[in-house]
Amino acid sequence: MNKPKIVRPEESQPAHALWFDRKKYVTINFMVQKPKDVQVDIQTDKMILCCKNDTDDVYYNELYFYDKVQIYDSRERVYDRTINILLRKIKPDYAWPRLQKDPAKPSWISVDFDNWRDWEHEEDEGKEEYDRYVDMIQEMAVSNKGETPDMGDLSDVSAEFC
Repeated sequence: MNKPKIVRPEESQPAHALWFDRKKYVTINFMVQKPKDVQVDIQTDKMILCCKNDTDDVYYNELYFYDKVQIYDSRERVYDRTINILLRKIKPDYAWPRLQKDPAKPSWISVDFDNWRDWEHEEDEGKEEYDRYVDMIQEMAVSNKGETPDMGDLSDVSAEFC
């Protein structure tokens, strides 16, 4: 599957991007009003985005990823105000501390804190909560037995519905 090579236009600017990390995926949302002529090239170590907005301003972004991604399981989707890129990590369960390989952060990349989650310790916290719940149920079963409920009236109820 040969994609045409995306060439950087002479007059272009980078589109603002918000990104967040999950266990298996990294999501990047490029903020472009009514994007058209959208071209996206996702490679294992980088991606290129080129498009125009409703006023024909040209946007071009090229970024080298922090780590490798699976190109055949990565997707892009164009909406009215954004271009969403979903990148599948080669190494799942490994947090990316930044989006780019280069530690210098460009001004057009921001972290999407509304969608960010510290998922690295999520399972441990969930296990703690589950263990507390199991302990509480066991304690209730042992200490709060009380009297056995009278279920003699259940035979009357079942007779009414037959």
